[in-house]
Amino acid sequence: MLVLAIDTALDACAAAVLDTDTNWLIVQESLPMSRGHAEALMPLLERLMKASGLAFSALDRIAVTTGPGSFTGLRVGLSAARGIALAANKPVVGVTTLSAYAAPLVSENGGNAVLSVIDARHDQAYFQLVTGSGGTLVRPRLAPVSEILDCARYGAPRIVGNLAEALAARWSASAPPVEVRQLAAPEIAWVAWLGAAVSPNTAPARPYYLRAPDARPQRGGPPSSPPA
Repeated sequence: MLVLAIDTALDACAAAVLDTDTNWLIVQESLPMSRGHAEALMPLLERLMKASGLAFSALDRIAVTTGPGSFTGLRVGLSAARGIALAANKPVVGVTTLSAYAAPLVSENGGNAVLSVIDARHDQAYFQLVTGSGGTLVRPRLAPVSEILDCARYGAPRIVGNLAEALAARWSASAPPVEVRQLAAPEIAWVAWLGAAVSPNTAPARPYYLRAPDARPQRGGPPSSPPA
């Protein structure tokens, strides 16, 4: 299976082409950035596909990160993935950023639980906790960091994400993390591998926010004009 993976959810603009039949990551590129994904993504994809020697029509599937993450960044990646999938008549699947963060640690069969954490600001974070084999311990949600520290009751975890170091610094001394991986964004290769593993029927390419956008429309629409 040939999979094009796209990630613009956090502080990177990244893409990769994976051939699962030969276990070969054909090409990948990742640009660190906190904003400007909309301007960077399409040129990046053009370079990537040219380097791969493949046409979009040769792909079997498009995978894209769905969040949690930046509302603006997510829309950029999702729009591009859906557009390519529609034009090439290929399926598109979604991969959560929390799962993509956890995937490389789960693949190592380390035994200890894996805690994925993404900074949501204001002393809050998006997080999920899975067993060393990937089973769910705490489902993905948004919570205060102080509440996430309660995950210490599951033992010493491996912590990964863009808030990993800050969370580890506040962790209980009785069960310190056994590993801490501070990453600005998930590894794009693992977005591709997860995209190959999931089904379009159960992993739709739609935003996975875990909270509502800050900007909301006014209820009832705009105020009506006074009568003449």
